[in-house]
Amino acid sequence: MSCCVNTQTKLTIIAISIVIPITSVVVYGTNTPQQITSTDNSKLQVISSFNPLYEFSQIVGKEKVDVTLLVPVGVEPHDWEPTIKDVQQIQKSNLIVINGIGFENWVDDLVENNYQGKIIDTSNGIVTIKSEENNKEHDEEHIDDSGDPHIWLNPVYAKKQVQNIAIAFSNSDPENGEFYHTNAARYNEKLNSLDTKIRNDLSSCKQDFIAFHDAFSYFADEYDLNQHTIIATTNSHGEVTAKTLENVISIARELNIKIIFSEETTNTKTSQIIANEIGGKVLVLSPLEIVSEDNYISKMTQNLENLKEALC
Repeated sequence: MSCCVNTQTKLTIIAISIVIPITSVVVYGTNTPQQITSTDNSKLQVISSFNPLYEFSQIVGKEKVDVTLLVPVGVEPHDWEPTIKDVQQIQKSNLIVINGIGFENWVDDLVENNYQGKIIDTSNGIVTIKSEENNKEHDEEHIDDSGDPHIWLNPVYAKKQVQNIAIAFSNSDPENGEFYHTNAARYNEKLNSLDTKIRNDLSSCKQDFIAFHDAFSYFADEYDLNQHTIIATTNSHGEVTAKTLENVISIARELNIKIIFSEETTNTKTSQIIANEIGGKVLVLSPLEIVSEDNYISKMTQNLENLKEALC
């Protein structure tokens, strides 16, 4: 097959890129967003910014904590901004659990509005991938707002986030501290098993894959993979030009890549154009940002199975 994109394909790419600016498709769920309605003031009142942290907080806190998901079902967290009503609800909480690294760009406004609870940055202690040359760990006194926020997609870092949640719950509710740490330790054993499975299953496979957007850098670094992307940003918004598609097609051919990844909430036409040109197909590699019926481990296992099909 020719290493270059033929004229007919170029015309198709140009037409698509002009007619369809490729941005994330926000899928709005039919479920009513959860509201803070707890009547048990003896429990910690916790708000978690988006789905993985909501799940982690529930696992650590169980019946000792009331946890509310802040970003509504079906909404892309990158797009979300709190309404006045949301801010009023946030003010009722004891803790708000965030990912950090700029993922929740509304946090600074919350601080300026004199939020009286504690903001728990679960990226504390994690070395983040930054645009600057010098990476460094950041501490609890500083909410880092630069770099790639997708730490939860690395199970090793997800363990650290779970641990940070347990520490925060214990500090706010020392009487139940052992309970929180025990729950975190038990769940982190499951994350250890997930980490081991990913490491073993991908250890003897190819290394290069093409994701939709730049979400899997931490995952790729952990498991010695090479991430290439259609959209070269850490959020899933961006216009895909004809030149971009041509470059991705060339990379796929050069590396003999036959599977192009898309995401649940993006228009698959972009990935499909590339797949058609290379004689391949499209599979989903989920960044786990949108609420689904699957839990963290099952969703990451689905990602693993699709990566195995692409690489092994």
